[in-house]
Amino acid sequence: MKTVLLSFAIVFSGLLSAQDIYTQKNTEIHDAEAQRITNAYNSQLALDANQFLIFEKKIEEFLIKRAKIEERFKGKEKLDMLYKMQARETKEMNDILTRPQLALYKRIKSEIQPLMVVKEK
Repeated sequence: MKTVLLSFAIVFSGLLSAQDIYTQKNTEIHDAEAQRITNAYNSQLALDANQFLIFEKKIEEFLIKRAKIEERFKGKEKLDMLYKMQARETKEMNDILTRPQLALYKRIKSEIQPLMVVKEK
């Protein structure tokens, strides 16, 4: 009985700690945008096949988070939340990219993924 309960607890806790990408609402728009962004980075970072797949999923995860922030917040609060989210994204790329790739990623990120586009009137 203890073994069954322990097994159930382990399986259940594993489900709760699943990555965000699987629990967030995904759309074809996010998929296409993640592919576009990943391809833009790949042309300069030369990602290997494994990095490419992981990088693309990470980008997609943060695109979903970005959409939620843009939907829920406005003004300075929205900008602050987006800034914090992008800082988290950059930090999580440490696990995917090599040091030289990460340094280049940080330099080109603002070109490929600008925080916000300000339109002049």
